[in-house]
Amino acid sequence: MFIRNISLINWRNYAECSVDFDSGLNVIRGENAQGKTNLLEAVHYLAVGRGFRAGRDGDLIADSADSALAAATVATVDRDIELRAELRRGARRRLFVGGSTAKTAGEFAGRLRAVLFAPGDLELVSGAPADRRKFLDDALCQLRPRYAEALAQYTRLHRHKTRILRDGEDDPSLLGALDAFNERMARVGAVMIGYRARFIRGLSAHAPALHADMSGGRETLGLRYQTSSRVTDPFASENTVADELYAHLCERKQAEIASGMTLVGPHRDELAIEIDGRPSQTHASQGQTRTAALALKLAERQLFLEDSGENPVLLLDDVLSELDDARRRWVLGFTGSGQVLITLCDGGNFGEARVFTVCGGQIDN
Repeated sequence: MFIRNISLINWRNYAECSVDFDSGLNVIRGENAQGKTNLLEAVHYLAVGRGFRAGRDGDLIADSADSALAAATVATVDRDIELRAELRRGARRRLFVGGSTAKTAGEFAGRLRAVLFAPGDLELVSGAPADRRKFLDDALCQLRPRYAEALAQYTRLHRHKTRILRDGEDDPSLLGALDAFNERMARVGAVMIGYRARFIRGLSAHAPALHADMSGGRETLGLRYQTSSRVTDPFASENTVADELYAHLCERKQAEIASGMTLVGPHRDELAIEIDGRPSQTHASQGQTRTAALALKLAERQLFLEDSGENPVLLLDDVLSELDDARRRWVLGFTGSGQVLITLCDGGNFGEARVFTVCGGQIDN
């Protein structure tokens, strides 16, 4: 799988541009704040259905414009796919696959599969649980359309339930809907928990070995899924997980009313990361954090390859500059076949790579 071409209109600082990529290594260089990361964010949006920095779609639209567009031609082993995202201020976005409207997130996400490693991904190892949940969500939305649908549905249910809990003090009649919301959230949450548990098991088959290789065998990486609920086995049937999740929601009902928050569910779950048996958030050094984050991302790429037989597009946003020469060579050697888009400020020597220069939202090659 690789991107043949991407076109942008009013996408952040790109007024209009079109880029043809090579199917192998592509180097995107330029000074800071010229648009290198904006280009990768457009690729990521077409893969996942949201930007990796923007809180809202409107943040992706150029300040002087009311709408923006990102479109790409993606080559797969079977055929070429046309993807298109149209964003407009004050209106719902429009997503297209091959000229047809994608009615749901599941219909759009995953047609282009991409793995991103950016400086902010260090938070995956050292940051808050929300950073690790986002990692799981972004990967699974590409791998499993059913997960993308479940995540979208769960997010809507959680938003509505939060409003009920917060407004219930002024209007107690609203609280009568809580049981129905809990039942639906338990059913959808069980789908998410099952997919997350299996994905983390897959990561555990690859990431520790990659981490050991990068660290020279000096460190051990451990991963496990921690649920906020009393789910005894996340690999159990969906009905079993849903029943246990619903029972815990019912048990915590009064506490949720008192706090105005949903206290149980996959929105509070955690990917626990340990280095040499100690929590990474509190014990990992900067070097260990970078190595662990990169191992997780490369393991994610391997799972994508195993799932479809095709390498996903690998996006490396200004991360090689933070690695020593040995680890930079290791990363580039590990990427092997498949399309890679690397951004960096300096030139560097990348052999047969196709090199693009970005300046003020303009791209030359």
